[in-house]
Amino acid sequence: MNYSHEVQKMCTVAKGPKHGPAPIPEEGKWVKSYQISDISGLSHGVGWCAPQQGTCKLTLNVKDGIVEEALVETLGCSGMTHSAAMAAEILPGKTLLECLNTDLVCDAINTAMRNIFEQLAYGRSQTAFSEGGLMIGAGLEDLGKGLRSQVGTLYGTLAKGPRYLEMAEGYIKTLALDKNDEICGYQFVHLGRFMDLIKKGVYANEALAQVTGTYGRFSEEAGAVKYIDPRHE
Repeated sequence: MNYSHEVQKMCTVAKGPKHGPAPIPEEGKWVKSYQISDISGLSHGVGWCAPQQGTCKLTLNVKDGIVEEALVETLGCSGMTHSAAMAAEILPGKTLLECLNTDLVCDAINTAMRNIFEQLAYGRSQTAFSEGGLMIGAGLEDLGKGLRSQVGTLYGTLAKGPRYLEMAEGYIKTLALDKNDEICGYQFVHLGRFMDLIKKGVYANEALAQVTGTYGRFSEEAGAVKYIDPRHE
């Protein structure tokens, strides 16, 4: 190691206490992290690309510095879905430091990785005070039944008003309007459950009836006076 002339001429002064890093909460324990293997936890990170055309939500379940589980959810960019497929293969088995310095193909996924690294390194995980953390597979709980991301797709214009296209409940099939032409409810189709029934051999019309539900004041008795298809009317 090279020292400047000025440093070489300095006298030595004792450093004092050596207490190490401040402890951070990890899976129900207070841990002083000296190296990547000291980091454990489950957390989420969100990222976006430079033109902000798409975004990524990344969920990692880390045990002793190793990514054991990864959930990659993307929105708004067709190419990002293929990048997510690669990231889902790349991330598990790597250390957090390796993940941070790995090209995850899409800039939105890279940004999400940077943000989740920061949270885990500072002890800001979702499992900071959960003893033992969460089991591998907990990431899928974000998706729920049907294993589909919870997506909200809403569109509106000043001239024609709002259109609900997809909500947490599922694909919006019909909008109900009240006497003021305001949305008062909607009918939805849970696509994940629909495809599960189709795979089991249930006929499409029967499966569709089983997974169709309503939200809000959808019936005429509840105040709906008009029904529209949000994609074609």
